[in-house]
Amino acid sequence: MKLTTLGTSCMFPTKKRSQPAMLLFHEGVNLLFDAGEGVQRQLRLAGISPMSINHVFITHWHGDHSLGVAGLINCFSGNRRTEDLHIYGPRGTSERVKHLVSAFDFKKTFRIRVHEVKGGEAARIKDLTVSALRVRHGGHCLAYRVKEDDKRRINLDYTKKFGLTQHPLLGKLQRGEDIEYKGKKITVEKGTYLKPGRVFCYVTDTSYFPELVSFCDRADLLLCESTYLSSDEARTGDRQHLTAEQAGMLARDAGVKKLVLTHFSQKYINSKPFVKEAGKFFDNVVAAKDFMTIEF
Repeated sequence: MKLTTLGTSCMFPTKKRSQPAMLLFHEGVNLLFDAGEGVQRQLRLAGISPMSINHVFITHWHGDHSLGVAGLINCFSGNRRTEDLHIYGPRGTSERVKHLVSAFDFKKTFRIRVHEVKGGEAARIKDLTVSALRVRHGGHCLAYRVKEDDKRRINLDYTKKFGLTQHPLLGKLQRGEDIEYKGKKITVEKGTYLKPGRVFCYVTDTSYFPELVSFCDRADLLLCESTYLSSDEARTGDRQHLTAEQAGMLARDAGVKKLVLTHFSQKYINSKPFVKEAGKFFDNVVAAKDFMTIEF
């Protein structure tokens, strides 16, 4: 998997940070999470064709996370796109997309398929399962979890005992079927093992609550908002956002492998204090920048 952070600011873009937009790439599939204003330009600056986007996941319909949706639709129409565009989002997404389409003059060259997500499984795309959790940010706001299918691998230490290292039968074993080789049975249970699929979690615009921990459980990469430093924690109450310290605690409690902080308030120029605060609770943490790419 590869994550490119296209926009890492929050409500207000800055000279160095655009509004939220995150691109997850996996085996030929691009998943766009949020589409802040200017996302088309950010994609082009990153060397990514907007036309490669078939799946857009909106966390919620605050403008900083969604103003770029109309621009993308306009871009696709101008390029006479024919592939379906899938837009996923919380309750009310269908009505909002309908208003966007009616508000502007688009050439209807492709279908927009809208999927309203309440929670649980949101989408199944190739070997990826995308699930959602409603978070606490007023109205309807979602966090997303992307889980790659577990991969069955050959246990060569075991099959070597039978002199079996390369053979078409191994393909059958890897597909989950018991085999027989030179009169001896090799079971799937002993002849293979499951390599856990990678997990990506995107948590933004929420106050802290316990269910976040289980939702992010053992993620390989947690991309989490840290809108404020702890010195401004009083702001998080009515605005329902996380501090860097809370993001660090979430990463620690969920047992994730890497934490990437994002969604920084415009009032902060330097992101180093965010890493320092989250680092009190979790070691493997970085602050996102626009156009940062992380492979995992």
